[in-house]
Amino acid sequence: MNIEIIQAKIEQKPILANLLELYAYDFTETLDFDIGENGFYGYERLPLYWSDKNRFPYLIYVEGKIAGFVLVQKGSPISNDSDLYDIAEFFIMRKYRRKKIGITVALKVWEMFKGPWQVRVLTENKIACSFWLKALKELTGGIPLNDRIKIKEDDWLVYRFESK
Repeated sequence: MNIEIIQAKIEQKPILANLLELYAYDFTETLDFDIGENGFYGYERLPLYWSDKNRFPYLIYVEGKIAGFVLVQKGSPISNDSDLYDIAEFFIMRKYRRKKIGITVALKVWEMFKGPWQVRVLTENKIACSFWLKALKELTGGIPLNDRIKIKEDDWLVYRFESK
């Protein structure tokens, strides 16, 4: 299976915006938030991925078809560590799930950005917790360091590891 991770160009911002709507809709199963008055969830930080040198937007393609996205940022939004890489958002469309595409993408992204990483997962999102644990076990050969923290009243699992 041909899986590509392509850095999104500014012209592809509408594609990412549309995919973020699907991503947000999926999240309504876990998080309690509503669609906006305009009929969109929106993602206010999306423009930063073309203006902030520490943010990296990628589109995921499978066999030449759009299959998802990954947004990477350097610097942790939950600590003062500016050297840490962080998966800000990660989305694989339902059609492509449970085919090891997500794990393949995660491993490729960690290969692209060497250094210290964190992955934040909402503990209520059992599917995401399971996915990230599988991906990280494949990368590290074991269970990486992790902490449970509270962010805005939600419980999160935060994995910390090194990509070499």
